[in-house]
Amino acid sequence: MAESDFSELLHAAEQLSAEVEGSGDLPKVERTLRQVLEASTELWSRVTQTGAQDVQAHLLLGSKGVDLPQLSQKLEVLSARTTFEPLEPIPDADIQSFLKNEKENAILSIIEETHRTCFDDTEKLQWEHIESEWKQDKQKALNAFAGTSEEFLKLSLQPEPSIISDTITGAVRSLLDNQEMAYAKQVMEYNKVVVQGVIRPSLVDKFSQVADSLNDKKVSELWEMIRYMSEVPPRATGDPLASRVIPQVRNVLISQARKYLEDRYKTYMTSVVMGNLQQARRGGVPGTFPLVRSFVAVRVPPGMTGLEDGTVEDQPFWPLVYYCLRCGDIAAALYCARQAGSGMDEFCSVLEELVNSKDKKLSSRLETLVKFQYRRHIRNTTDPFKRAVYCVIGSCDVNDEHSEVAKAADDYIWLKLCQIHEEDSSETQATDRMTYAHLQSLILEEYGESHYNAHEQPHVYFQVLILTGQFEAAIEFLARTEKLRVHAVHIAIALNEHHLLGVPSNVQAPLLSVDPGDRPPARRLNLARLIMLYVRKFEASDPKEALQYYYFLRNMKGPDGGNLFMTCVSDLALESREFDLLLGVLEPNGLRLPGLIDTFQGVQADTKLIIGQVAMDSERKGMFEDAIKLYDLAGNHEKVLGLMTSMMSQVVHQVNRPGSLRTRLQELADNITSRYRGQQINSSPDTASTFFLLRDLLIFFDQYHAQEYHQALEIIAKTKLIPMTLLEVEERVNSFKRLGEEICRNIPDVLLATMNMLYVQYNKTKGGDVNTSSSGRLEDKQLAYFREKARAITSFAGTIPYRMPGDTNSRLVQMEIFMH
Repeated sequence: MAESDFSELLHAAEQLSAEVEGSGDLPKVERTLRQVLEASTELWSRVTQTGAQDVQAHLLLGSKGVDLPQLSQKLEVLSARTTFEPLEPIPDADIQSFLKNEKENAILSIIEETHRTCFDDTEKLQWEHIESEWKQDKQKALNAFAGTSEEFLKLSLQPEPSIISDTITGAVRSLLDNQEMAYAKQVMEYNKVVVQGVIRPSLVDKFSQVADSLNDKKVSELWEMIRYMSEVPPRATGDPLASRVIPQVRNVLISQARKYLEDRYKTYMTSVVMGNLQQARRGGVPGTFPLVRSFVAVRVPPGMTGLEDGTVEDQPFWPLVYYCLRCGDIAAALYCARQAGSGMDEFCSVLEELVNSKDKKLSSRLETLVKFQYRRHIRNTTDPFKRAVYCVIGSCDVNDEHSEVAKAADDYIWLKLCQIHEEDSSETQATDRMTYAHLQSLILEEYGESHYNAHEQPHVYFQVLILTGQFEAAIEFLARTEKLRVHAVHIAIALNEHHLLGVPSNVQAPLLSVDPGDRPPARRLNLARLIMLYVRKFEASDPKEALQYYYFLRNMKGPDGGNLFMTCVSDLALESREFDLLLGVLEPNGLRLPGLIDTFQGVQADTKLIIGQVAMDSERKGMFEDAIKLYDLAGNHEKVLGLMTSMMSQVVHQVNRPGSLRTRLQELADNITSRYRGQQINSSPDTASTFFLLRDLLIFFDQYHAQEYHQALEIIAKTKLIPMTLLEVEERVNSFKRLGEEICRNIPDVLLATMNMLYVQYNKTKGGDVNTSSSGRLEDKQLAYFREKARAITSFAGTIPYRMPGDTNSRLVQMEIFMH
């Protein structure tokens, strides 16, 4: 039995050995006991380290109520590996797996395509943003130069000579082209009248004359449109945007827009008829109806299907009525309706009320009747002209665009203007009536530039904005069109002078902005920014014209609250440094020769205030020498002498060198002294006395540095600034207490210079030859004279209430000791 058990155990061991040493996938590894020990130690260290980390994780997350073992199991289940791993190939016969793979392939391809598209779009937007930033930085750099402003204005035509005389501008070439020069001439003539305070002409009419001289039909149409829309009751006060919502003003704007469109269409009809005389059979009868009949004969094809209610004089009835209304001649439409016979009696009564109405609107009773007939009988008619006529006279179906009849933007705007009603807040009428604000929002916000292809047809989009009373948005759009910018600027100026342009209260606002207090979709145009951007390109070459445009900003406040016109003049003067040309020149006799700024001397501009503003800006920017000259030009003697003393006190002790600040100040001081002497000076006595004392010190130090000691000592004695004898010490100390800081800071240099001169003269006298006893006595007196002066100076230096810098006192005492 024991042998049997042993045999079985041996057999099992051999079988186990065979399985271990068999041809398995894993290779056999043989290790020594030391290697096994090292591997066990390393494995144990890993296990203990992981265990410590698990303990720490349990302590951290367990305090927050997190079950870490359960969370670990959930995370182990999750795997993103199989989501995007390549799909395994399947047999062709396995339809279910094939469909599954195809579905997963489709999903993966969509995800990949979306990822790639998003990445491409993001990259494209990134580069567009980078390019936009680079363009903005480039424009800022270009705008920093004195030439053109590429951000807003570019030169499109050949520059022409300036209207400034050559004696003023020299050889500077104008940067204004023909159009800009023509507008600038009208601006100067207008401003001249404004300065004189007489009745102002219409700036729209003056600019319209310029447009007509350019021989550009589209530009002339722009200004003709502005001429119509500017003929509203004048309102010299109040906000222009607030006045537009007043019913009387709004009705005038609508009426003028309709009148412009009707007059223009009548002109168009005349040109069509004149171009097709044989087909039109115009005849010689004047009036609107014969013109409309001839136009319908040309435009409406014979036998056009869908037309109703017969003909009048061989032409379809409803087209005749529609085009009569389109020309704005309701009486002609009434004549046509009467010619149609008794079947149109009710329609004739409607037209009769329109003819007698001042605002071309029906009474509410009759309008309700027309709308009822439209909904019951006319809405589904096949005659597009009949539907359009009812919609025009009864304001029916405001959502119908009547594309069969209103094929152009002019026709659409005219049709919608005819349907406008008074503002009504009732909900039932909100969807049934067209208000002025609704039409404005429709044009500006819902349709916008893309609908009208504005970049290809800028005149069309400008027209629909202007005719709907949105002047600000129209001008801003036109200003973005390079060839039309010059017209946009002058349209804005003209409308502002007619008090029709809405401008923001802050001149730093964007070019076009929205004020929360305005009714939507109102916009405000920053006229100041528009003018300054326009003028920037030629202000260096044509300062006379630049000032004329800046004059339109005289009633606006700058960022600092000051007059914006004065601020612009100051900036122009400081950038160009053409002070003499712009502000005038002082002659030696004190009279000022006028500059360009004197053109505006009148009711709304004071030349001295403007020059004073430029002087203050120069002083604030540290341009003190320019500020002194400008204050002198403005007659502000207090500031002139105050700045001169402040600057002279810092350089009075220096050696005079050609071209140095000290040399320039000395020349300026001599000039001021020669002009101010003998006339009344508008400054305090202390400021004036300090200035003249510093001027004497300039001469004193010049002679000291030139070793002209005798003359220098005479000048310092005349100034009575320091004592020359011991008896004068107390008096000079008392006088010192009344001196300003500008003089006190130079006292140490004056004392040292005076003591040096006395010491040199003392040594020179002492070193001279003595031949007789009388000469010896004279020399002793002179030496005693110098010693007394030196003693007076040291006594004065030790007594005055002023802390001497450095070793000034020791040097003074040392030189006095050397004289004994």
